[in-house]
Amino acid sequence: MKLQIGIDGKSYEVEVEIIEDDAAPRHPAYIPPQASAAAMPTNVALPAAPKKSAGPAEPSNVDESKVCRSPIAGMVVKVVAQPGQTIQPNDMLMVLEAMKMETNVTSPVGGKVKNITVNNGDAVQLNQILVEFE
Repeated sequence: MKLQIGIDGKSYEVEVEIIEDDAAPRHPAYIPPQASAAAMPTNVALPAAPKKSAGPAEPSNVDESKVCRSPIAGMVVKVVAQPGQTIQPNDMLMVLEAMKMETNVTSPVGGKVKNITVNNGDAVQLNQILVEFE
């Protein structure tokens, strides 16, 4: 399919191929950073992590297997999980919204919800702890 696109007053003709692969696996939700980092090749140099700006400081000695962090910066639309609830991996915990798009946040682990650190309407930052597990 050919399209004509205008950028800064200049016209460009581009050819676009639409590929639909229904057999490709779809991830229903967020993949925790520790899981995706394990899948990366070890010979790739990663840039240094940016320093955090002013905001709530979180302890660096957090057991990552006992928390669920925010995959995006956005707004909490709906909290589904409750403290004390027993959940399985990939159970929905909450829904976040950013730029008018909703993101389902699912549990990276199974277990019991110890604490939910956010409420409906709260603004959250990328990698902020949302849920703590026992």
